[in-house]
Amino acid sequence: MIYSGDKEGQTSETIADALDEVGGKSTLISRNITVVGRRTSVRLEPEMWSALREIARREDCKIHDICSLIHLRKNPDTSLTAAIRVFLMLYYRAAATEDGHRRAGHGNFDQMIQRARMPAELIAWKKNRRRANQAQPMAQPITQPISHMTSNDTHVMGQPQ
Repeated sequence: MIYSGDKEGQTSETIADALDEVGGKSTLISRNITVVGRRTSVRLEPEMWSALREIARREDCKIHDICSLIHLRKNPDTSLTAAIRVFLMLYYRAAATEDGHRRAGHGNFDQMIQRARMPAELIAWKKNRRRANQAQPMAQPITQPISHMTSNDTHVMGQPQ
């Protein structure tokens, strides 16, 4: 179980956690942290814990301090675990520069596939998709909302509300 709420003792298992279970083993690591003076448990991927340690070192504070700040700033309906993941993405995105992306080799999906070290047969979908896109004419955009969609759904699809 993981901490997923603000109320004392409130725990639940998320769908993401269930999907991370492989052969009875979880890829998530559970750690106890103190958030605004209250001890709780958080389950995150090892890379997320590593990123939190790196940020704490860089900011000259403790992981507990970062998680307390995240807790105080997050939406009450958002779990602490989700808020931590969003914080990590935003922290590193704020530090990213165009020069850094260029030096990392970003900007070319074919190079990204090479960096992922994927066998050629596993990436055949990309070549097949490219051929299919070249053979088919461009799809026409939806101009009328679909009857079962809400106005928010059509807005998300790029249509005005």
